[in-house]
Amino acid sequence: MGGGYMKISRRQTMRRTHTPQPKDVRKIEGSFAWIDHRLLRNGYLQVMTHEDLALYLFLVLAADRKGVSFYRKEKICDAVSLDFRQFEVARDRLVSLKLIAFEAYSVLSPNGYYQVLPIETQAPDYANELRRKIAGQLSNKINSVGTKNCSGDQRRCSP
Repeated sequence: MGGGYMKISRRQTMRRTHTPQPKDVRKIEGSFAWIDHRLLRNGYLQVMTHEDLALYLFLVLAADRKGVSFYRKEKICDAVSLDFRQFEVARDRLVSLKLIAFEAYSVLSPNGYYQVLPIETQAPDYANELRRKIAGQLSNKINSVGTKNCSGDQRRCSP
């Protein structure tokens, strides 16, 4: 083989695992729920609050095979120990992260249909977005201060 590199198969790189209690391996029986591993791999766990995680877990567990559930707000809040404000903030964050969809029963109803959505993108990088926003604001401020006291001729600008 040229260059000193060997082709290593995926099978060769997989870690061996150890099952601490082999007699108690869980089995899927009857209905079950699943959490997409991309929640971790795509960086969502790092940007989700505890309230977001609690609500997301509840919605995943309550969902049918299409990801849809329709529990009342009060029931969800009781189940995951959130007050209404925490619930609404978490729900809105999950919607903005495109992890769930929500459709109210009516314009005035706080209740409706929830749908857990497929995870298809990386989580937003809020730190990078904040840095870009601050840099843009600083740049605008520097540009406006630098031209504020000039009368067209840069040599005659007063500080």
